[in-house]
Amino acid sequence: MKGKCLCGAIELTADDQTEVGLCHCDMCRRWSGGPLFAVHCHSKVKIEGQQPVVYRSSEWAERVFCGTCGSHLFYHLLANDEYIVSAGLFQDQAFKLVSEIFIDEKPEYYEFSNDTKKMTAQQVFEQYVPKEE
Repeated sequence: MKGKCLCGAIELTADDQTEVGLCHCDMCRRWSGGPLFAVHCHSKVKIEGQQPVVYRSSEWAERVFCGTCGSHLFYHLLANDEYIVSAGLFQDQAFKLVSEIFIDEKPEYYEFSNDTKKMTAQQVFEQYVPKEE
């Protein structure tokens, strides 16, 4: 599947995906203005065009965006080289909302009616963040 930022300066190509998830963490909400709709694209993401801007948002991840239009491109987990790409880049892809993470940080002013798998912050850290030895 192929997607691009708002101005078209950056194009991403990844294997086809059918599922999208939401992140309700405070950083994603601050970054995107609401929950981040994201697609797990594993480590096979091809980036073409303008060089994106990288912001190291934590010890284990980077947030990457277009320096021209500001479009959020992806959240990159460094330990396993996983790309969690903004679903909005893929305008022609049909996705099904299947999961919501950091559900314990979701504010009360919105609610989704989809039947999704929900994980708290603690569950996310246990599953995805590498443990120091």
